[in-house]
Amino acid sequence: MSIIDLCCVCSSIESFKTMSLCQYSIVFALLFVGAFGYGDNELFLPLKTLQKMHHKHNEPSCSSQKSRSENGAIILEMKHKDYCFRSRGDLNKRLQKRLLADDIRVRSIQSNIKKISSKQVEALSQTTTTTTTQIPISSGVTMQTLNYIVTVTLGGRNMTVIVDTGSDLTWVQCQPCRLCYNQPEPLFNPSISPSFQTVACNSSACLSLESATGNSGLCGANSQTCDYLVSYGDGSYTKGELGQDHLVLGITLVDNFVFGCGRNNRGLFGLASGLMGLGRSDLSLISQTSDVFGGVFSYCLPSTEAESSGSLIFGGDPSVFKNSTPISYTKMVPNPQLFSFYFLNLTGMTIGGVSVQDSSFGKSGFLIDSGTVITRLPPSIYKAVKAEFLKQFSGYPSVPGYSILDTCFDLSSYEEVNIPTIKVHFEGDAQMEVDVAGVFYFVKNDASQVCLALASLQYEGEIGIIGNFQQRNTRVIYDTKQSQVGFAKETCSFM
Repeated sequence: MSIIDLCCVCSSIESFKTMSLCQYSIVFALLFVGAFGYGDNELFLPLKTLQKMHHKHNEPSCSSQKSRSENGAIILEMKHKDYCFRSRGDLNKRLQKRLLADDIRVRSIQSNIKKISSKQVEALSQTTTTTTTQIPISSGVTMQTLNYIVTVTLGGRNMTVIVDTGSDLTWVQCQPCRLCYNQPEPLFNPSISPSFQTVACNSSACLSLESATGNSGLCGANSQTCDYLVSYGDGSYTKGELGQDHLVLGITLVDNFVFGCGRNNRGLFGLASGLMGLGRSDLSLISQTSDVFGGVFSYCLPSTEAESSGSLIFGGDPSVFKNSTPISYTKMVPNPQLFSFYFLNLTGMTIGGVSVQDSSFGKSGFLIDSGTVITRLPPSIYKAVKAEFLKQFSGYPSVPGYSILDTCFDLSSYEEVNIPTIKVHFEGDAQMEVDVAGVFYFVKNDASQVCLALASLQYEGEIGIIGNFQQRNTRVIYDTKQSQVGFAKETCSFM
């Protein structure tokens, strides 16, 4: 199995030296609460502690991330892309760009969903009523605004790739490259890998490209290679040919792993060497390793800006988890047209122990996605959640919204804030408690503009998305064989 670990934020020794007795007590209480879970009501949190969860400026060091084996599982260290590859430019511009990119991704998801649905309607209208009518299955490939990375070994070369549950094809930039963005690692060179093989145009892997990427595979100039193209909502793309090579996850070898060898790549991929697709199509990493890991993987995502790391685990052995609460499972909602995505039935939300009332709960499937940052709610649900949150988070001065976030506050004059706990409830009595680091988005480090990290979709009929910001410090388990997703509190740490 493979794991990626993320660790939580600690104050420096010097910071501890300057703390008062009262502050020591507060920090101890926070550590206690973090280890055993929050109550259903509210949490008093020192604002400086919350700020450090979102902004820390130590020098990044993300090359050659660690891995280990434990109880038969392979554990890969996982870090946040923005921490590892962040620029030294203006913080406010970087945050604005991040949210804009996240909005582009969500719009692209919604657009592809509509496109796939319209294709099915067209196909049904052109067929006679028979029992053999085929329903198209597509991944609905989306805009890659991805946030977490792992290091794997491909063809004997270490590659740092972005992790995405909303994508299927794994790809890396390859030599010779006609158009490649900058990356700190050497480009993958298939000519020096003795185990690399091209994928034939008439192979099953080439035929699977339609469901994995939304585009059919094409024959290369000599008809012996399978060319691929993945395009994204903002004009970003990766283009190249399919190849096969040895993939090593920790100490586990995966022979003949099919991936994209990108010769022409441009877009919002940061400085990573490529992308790891954890969707459900035949070409995804999960499907290609199902005989090894049983179609099960999980992750624990850390705070965004902190110098922290977490774990991505391939395989279903719960003994390697470090969860502090029992795992609660909810079944995946089947969606034949969008089979590659992970859909769940969101049945309710509570704010500070108060149940939010809205008739839209339980009516349509929500996506859970590691690549989308901010959770998107249908307008009616968002309106109800916002109203209850404002009712409980009262007395704090409001400020103008920021990008997609419209519920913002000026907390700069407060030493501590009283934050209502947020819980998301799913079918089967499963629940995901939003970690305190996933409640607020710090636009400004001085806390003069802090926003509720939830946003509304444009239209009522669009698909809701559970983003990675709200999944922090939670063990999220994907079991494709049992068709279920599990949640448990866990302090993300690669130890």
